[in-house]
Amino acid sequence: MSLVGIEAMNVFAGACYLDVSKLAAHRNLDTTRFENLLMKEKTVALPYEDPITFAVNAAKPIIDALTPEEKDRIEMVITCTESAFDFGKSCSTYVHNLLGLNRNCRLFEIKNACYSGVAGLQQAVNFVLSGVSPGAKVLVVATDLSRFMIEKGGSALTEDWSFAEPSNGAGAVAMLVSDQPHIFQMDVGATGYYGYEVMDTCRPSPDTEAGDSDLSLLSYLDCFENSYKEYAKRVEGADFRTSFDYIAMHTPFGGMIKGAHRNLMRKVLKAKGPEIEEDFQRRVTPGLIHCQRVGNIMGATAMMSLASTIDNGDFQTPKRVAAFSYGSGCCSEFFSGIVREESQNRLRDMNIKGHLDGRHELTMEEYDNLLIGSNAVKFGTRNVVLDTSFIPEARQAHAKRGKETLFLKEIKEFHREYEWVS
Repeated sequence: MSLVGIEAMNVFAGACYLDVSKLAAHRNLDTTRFENLLMKEKTVALPYEDPITFAVNAAKPIIDALTPEEKDRIEMVITCTESAFDFGKSCSTYVHNLLGLNRNCRLFEIKNACYSGVAGLQQAVNFVLSGVSPGAKVLVVATDLSRFMIEKGGSALTEDWSFAEPSNGAGAVAMLVSDQPHIFQMDVGATGYYGYEVMDTCRPSPDTEAGDSDLSLLSYLDCFENSYKEYAKRVEGADFRTSFDYIAMHTPFGGMIKGAHRNLMRKVLKAKGPEIEEDFQRRVTPGLIHCQRVGNIMGATAMMSLASTIDNGDFQTPKRVAAFSYGSGCCSEFFSGIVREESQNRLRDMNIKGHLDGRHELTMEEYDNLLIGSNAVKFGTRNVVLDTSFIPEARQAHAKRGKETLFLKEIKEFHREYEWVS
C-alpha cells in the first residue's frame, strides 16, 4: 500500500486572545446557555495580522527544519481560506515568497468555507499518490480569521447569531504532505464525502458574516451522519464504536460537536446517555482542548482538532483517528488515518500549548478599540501604514519567548508588505 499523509504539522494562533466568558458578560449574553457551548478563549486578529501572517508563522518552523534538498522538493503550495483579500491573486504567492520556496512550484488557493483545509489536504494527498513526481512534497496551509463585522438586517438572521462573536477566532494550521507520513498516515481510500446547497452561513460581502445558527446546526448534524455512513459503505467492517480510537471534528464550538456526536451515537449505535458521555470524554475531548482556546478558525478548524487530538491523546501504541470536516454551504468529509508515538513526539516539539500560553490577553477596552481599528485593513484597502504602537504587549508576546513573528507592515497600492519582529 502506498504511504501518504502529513509529514509535519504546526499551528499558529496569533498574538492575543480574549477570555470568552468575559466577553459574554460584556455583551450581556445568556451565561447559562453560554456555558453549554464549551468555549474558553478565542484568538483575536490584530490590524497588523492577516491570513498571510498566520499562514507563514505556522509554516516557518516546518520549513526551517528541512534540509535545502528537502525544501526544494516542495512542488505545490495550497492556501485554504475564506479570508483572502483579493478576488484574483492567491494568498499562496505571498506564503511561497516569504518562505523562500523553489519557483518550480504550483501555487493556488481553495475556498469552500470551513471545508477548505481538508479539501487542500486531500488534493495534496492525491498529488503524492499519483506518483507523477516521486518524492515531491506539498505545503498545505489552512488560514482564516474573522474581524467580526456582522452583516445586519434580513429575516434569516437570528438573535442566536450573537453567539458567533465569542466563538469566531483566527489562526492557521500548516501541513507538509508527502510519502513520509510521520504525523498522520492516511487510510488511503477510506473516506466518505457528502454535500448539498444550503444557506446556513455565508460571507455576503468581503468583511461581513451572516447566517442562521439553527439551520447551520441541523446541516452539521446531517453531514456528520451521512458522511460517516458513506465512509462505512466504502470501508468494509467499519464500526463507529470500535474502528476509531479518537475522533477529531470541525469545532465551531464544543457544544455543537457534543450534540453531533450524541446524535450519531444514538442513531447508529442506539447508545444511551452514560455510554455517550463516556465515549465523548474519551474519544472526542482530546481534540477539543486546543480548539477551545482558539475559537472557530473556519478552514483550519478540523485540522486544529486533529493537532489537538495528536497532542493530547495516548499514542503509546498506534491508534486510528477519524477526522470530520464540515464547511457551510455545504460540503463535508469523514476520513481516517493512523497516529503513532513518533507522531505525538514530533508534534509536541512544536510546543503548541506553549504558543497558546504565550499570547497576550486583551481587556474588553482593548478589544472594543480593536474592532474599530480593524477597519483600517478591510477588504480592498489600497494604501495604509499599520500602527505598530497599537497594543504593543501583543506585538511582543512571542518575542519574549525568543520567537520571531511575521506582521503586516503596510499596504502600498494594494500590495502587502511584511516585517519580522523578534
